[in-house]
Amino acid sequence: MHAIGIIPARYASTRLPGKPLIDLGGKSMIQRVVEQAQKSSLSRVIVATDDERIYAHVIAFGGEAVLTAANHPSGTDRVREAYEQLHTDADCIINIQGDEPFIHPTQIDALVALFARPNPPQLATLVKPVVSDEELFSPHLPKVILDTQGYAMYFSRHPLPYQRQYPSADWLLHHRYLRHIGLYAYRPDVLREITQLLPSPLELAESLEQLRWLEHGYRILTAETELTTLGIDTPEDVERALVQLKIES
Repeated sequence: MHAIGIIPARYASTRLPGKPLIDLGGKSMIQRVVEQAQKSSLSRVIVATDDERIYAHVIAFGGEAVLTAANHPSGTDRVREAYEQLHTDADCIINIQGDEPFIHPTQIDALVALFARPNPPQLATLVKPVVSDEELFSPHLPKVILDTQGYAMYFSRHPLPYQRQYPSADWLLHHRYLRHIGLYAYRPDVLREITQLLPSPLELAESLEQLRWLEHGYRILTAETELTTLGIDTPEDVERALVQLKIES
C-alpha cells in the first residue's frame, strides 16, 4: 500500500494571517501537523503551499514541500496540483488539514486501511459520534448520514435526521448522530476527476465541497473515529492549543 499525505497550507487567512507559521510551544503549526502525519503509515508527507515563506520553513525543518499556484479555489485543487508535481503513483492520497496540529496518526491510518481492501473506495473521509447538543446544533460542525454499508448519503450543517416526533432537546436520546471530520482520501484518478467538476447547487447551499462529489454520483466511504482534535482558526484556538500542549508535555 503506497499512500501519500498532502497538506495544503496557505499563508492568507481572514481570521489568522500566517496561520501555518504560528508558533505553538516552540514549533510552528505546520511542523506539528507534518510530524503527526509522519507517525502514520503514509509513505510520504508533503506540504503544498503557494507561499515562499511556508515552503522555505518546511524545507528548513527537514520536511518536503512543493510550491503551487495561488489561485486554487479549494484545498482539494491544491492537493491535485501537488500530487501531479510529484510524478509518482500512489494507491491513495490523503488530504490533511494544515491547521490540525493534534491530528492522530491512527485517524490517517483508518482511511489508508480502506484503500487496502480488495475493492477500494473512490473517496473516503472520517466521521465521529456527536456527544452533545452543542455539537449537534452547531452549523460549524457538519453532520453526515450514512447508508448501511458506511457510505455517506448526505452532509449538512443542520442536524440530520430531523426527528419530528421528539423535541429537539431529546434528539440525541433517540438517534445516533454523526459529525464529519474533514480528513479526505482519494484514489488519484478520482482526485483528477472531481477537481474538474463545477460547483453544484447542494454545495453552494450548504457551503460543503463534498456535496459536489455526491451530487455527481461519486461515493464516499467513511471510517469512524472516537478521537477529537483541535483545529486552529482563531487567536482563541491558539490559546487553547498552547494549554493542550502543556497538558501533554
